Amino acid sequence: MSIWAKVATAIRGGVSEAGEAIVDQQALRILDQEIRDADSALGKSKDALTGIIAKRKLADKKVESLKSSLSEYEGYAMQALEKGDDGLAAEIAEKIAGMETELIGEEGLAKSFADSEAQLRKSVAHTEANLKRLKQQVDTVKATEIVQRSQAAVAARHSGAGSSMRSAVDSLERLKARQAERAAKFEAASELAESTEEVSLDAKLKAAGIVGGGASGGDVLARLKAKRNG
Repeated sequence: MSIWAKVATAIRGGVSEAGEAIVDQQALRILDQEIRDADSALGKSKDALTGIIAKRKLADKKVESLKSSLSEYEGYAMQALEKGDDGLAAEIAEKIAGMETELIGEEGLAKSFADSEAQLRKSVAHTEANLKRLKQQVDTVKATEIVQRSQAAVAARHSGAGSSMRSAVDSLERLKARQAERAAKFEAASELAESTEEVSLDAKLKAAGIVGGGASGGDVLARLKAKRNG
C-alpha cells in the first residue's frame, strides 16, 4: 500500500470515528427520532388496514346482496317453470348465471381483502408490541442516562473537592513550616540578644571594679598554702 493510500485510509478512519462519536453523543435524540418514524409508519399501516377493512366489508355486503338476489331470481325461475313459461325461465337462468359469475368474483375479492386484513392486523399488532417494548427500553435508558450524568457530576465535584482539600492541606503544611522556621529564627535571635547582654554587663562590672578578672597565680598559691596549714 502506497503512502497516499495509507493517508486516505487514515482519513476515512478518522471520519468514521468522528461519525461514531457524533452518533454516540446524539444517541438519545436519534432514538427519539427513530421512534417517531416508527410511530409514523405504524400510523400509515393502521390507515391502510382501515382502508382494507372498509373494502372487505363492502365486498362482503356485495356478496350477501348477490346471494340474496340469486335466491330471489331462483324463486322467479321456479315460478316461471311452474307456469310453463320456459322462455322466461331461460331468461331468468341467464340472469342467474351472470350473477353467479359476479358472485364468484366478489367472493374472491372479499377473500383477498380478508387475507390482506388478517396479515396486516398481525403485522400491526407485532409492530405495536415491538414499539411498546422499545419505548419502555428507551425510557429505561433515558432514566439510566440521567442517573449516570448525576453520578458523573457528583464524582466530578467530589474529585474537585478532594483536589481542593489536598491543595489546602499542602498550603497549611507549608504555612506551618514557615511559621516553625520563623519561630526558630525568633528564638535564635532572642538567645543571641541575651548572650550579648550578659557579655556587655560583665564588661561593665569589670570596668567599674565591681567584678574582677580571673585569679592570679599568686592568689592561687596563697590559697593552696592556707589549705595546707589549715
